[in-house]
Amino acid sequence: MTETSDKPVVLVTGASVGLGKAIALRFARGGFRIVAVARGQERLDLLAEELEGITEVALLAADAADPETPPRAAALAMERFGRIDCLVNNAGSGKWAPVGDTPDTMLDEVIGLSLKAPFRFARDVLPHMKSGSAIINIGSTWGLIGGMGGGIYPVVKSALVGLTRSLATDYGPAGIRCNLIAPGVIRTDMTKDHWDMAAFRRANQEMTPFNRDGTPEDVAETAFFLATGPGSYINGQMIALDGGWTAAKYLSPEALMAERVG
Repeated sequence: MTETSDKPVVLVTGASVGLGKAIALRFARGGFRIVAVARGQERLDLLAEELEGITEVALLAADAADPETPPRAAALAMERFGRIDCLVNNAGSGKWAPVGDTPDTMLDEVIGLSLKAPFRFARDVLPHMKSGSAIINIGSTWGLIGGMGGGIYPVVKSALVGLTRSLATDYGPAGIRCNLIAPGVIRTDMTKDHWDMAAFRRANQEMTPFNRDGTPEDVAETAFFLATGPGSYINGQMIALDGGWTAAKYLSPEALMAERVG
């Protein structure tokens, strides 16, 4: 049953954990109604509990990589709320390996979830969007400068840059904007097992010219900015949310002055 309201609606993929959950919570606090898509019903239910009393939410437990999921999600948004004002393509695969070590199973999985799914979601929400709407793709700094041993992962993140530019060019004249957020390494369930590894810290914290790590809330605030009035003239842009990691060839003083052993 469609609920008539002037309150905007955001569709978020991968919405039940990590960056997606932070994005859903931020948009809810900002007055949006939420269509949350994720694989696990249990975690979606927990999200709905957190949103109770804040905003209305519609849940879809489905695999974003399934070709049937994007049209189902768009139909759910229209049936429940009658509008779609923003799409946040957040769901993606965190798997990577050097090209020579990448099997077809990984190749197909990463392309399916991290490229085909955002393309399809954009394609299926566009007919319902009006001027003032926005599409936000969550990419990666590895899609801007590449990453050692990344294989298919930086390939699809680079392709999201192309998708962002295509959408911005084709639909900007209709008042529909598209931008990409390229986070550096953010502490989430996907990265927590690596966070305290020495090599991980050398490649990230010691090469970042800023004094703290990024958070899911940083990504959520940037997405909300891009979707709302303050960001309403930003279109076709890639925003590196990385504390300056991509901006300079930086090494922390401790790393720069360290003595090589062996």
